[in-house]
Amino acid sequence: MLKKKTMDRKRFLHLSALAGIGLGISGHASAGTAERAWQGKRIGIIGLDTSHAVAFTKSLNGNNPDPAFMGYRVVAAYPNGSKDIPSSVERIPGYTADVHQYGVTITGSIAELLPKVDAVCLETNDGRLHLEQALPVLKAGKPLFIDKPMTASLKDAVAIFKAAEQYKVPVFSSSSLRYITGMEEILKGEYGKVTGAQTYSPATLEKTHPDLFWYGIHGVEILFTAMGPGCRSVVRVHTPDTDVVTGTWGDGRVGNFRGTRSGKADYGGTVFTEKKIVSLGGFKGYDPLLKEIIRFFETGKSPVATQDTLDILAFMEAADESRRRNGVPVTLESVYKKANYKTNNV
Repeated sequence: MLKKKTMDRKRFLHLSALAGIGLGISGHASAGTAERAWQGKRIGIIGLDTSHAVAFTKSLNGNNPDPAFMGYRVVAAYPNGSKDIPSSVERIPGYTADVHQYGVTITGSIAELLPKVDAVCLETNDGRLHLEQALPVLKAGKPLFIDKPMTASLKDAVAIFKAAEQYKVPVFSSSSLRYITGMEEILKGEYGKVTGAQTYSPATLEKTHPDLFWYGIHGVEILFTAMGPGCRSVVRVHTPDTDVVTGTWGDGRVGNFRGTRSGKADYGGTVFTEKKIVSLGGFKGYDPLLKEIIRFFETGKSPVATQDTLDILAFMEAADESRRRNGVPVTLESVYKKANYKTNNV
């Protein structure tokens, strides 16, 4: 018990020291030595206001990493994320202390971080900042993974993909729920064609973001992973506790997402196929996503097509528009037009 208290106090003092000197800190004295000694591929993290940043760092920098992670290490991080979302602001000092303990240099700016790294994970919880934070990474030619939500608007996501094309830099964005238990067999085609799907996840609302972008995106990503792109129109039913969003695909298939804000919260769904009705469920943690990120950094090829990612964002924006219009159907084509983006997928 005494040892536990001592360790807690040490962490508290370390956290307080980091917070006390502000977020524009540089851990060059200790972490910088480890950074220079590392001979493998160097990953930088932007945004330390999400547990994902800590989870990735532990998996890559901890003892006995998965063989899939060998040769990669988080060497530097820029903490700043949202300035006006309390839940994010409050996490930054603690998560900064956590990653610093894994030998990560804490930088005072993205410009300071970029020369230290070969690839970047943009982890800032606030999707409104992603375009601003992504552009210098792309200009610097660093492969970029963007965690959920890719952006807080379809328009910003289009801008990121256009910049990636301009600078010839690969970009990948995904929720970790894309790799939920049961999905792999469906994607391999073991049960034949997917004929429909129903998915669910928490859908906590955040006033700074469109409704589903903040947390509902996890269940929407599950839906689109199973169904694939090609959704044409969306209808949304909204109550304070629940959202039900039904999409109709171009080939006549129907998929829906249920977002919950009361009762038991979980992630899962049911996928209807030619040979079997498949139950999805069981969050696998962050390592399955991290393995795809590392493979992406190795190959420069995103496992999720640009159009697939944009369709997910367009689906969520169409759901917001349907709510504003009291549940009438809204086409993805109309949402794409507002974002000034032409697609052959709708």
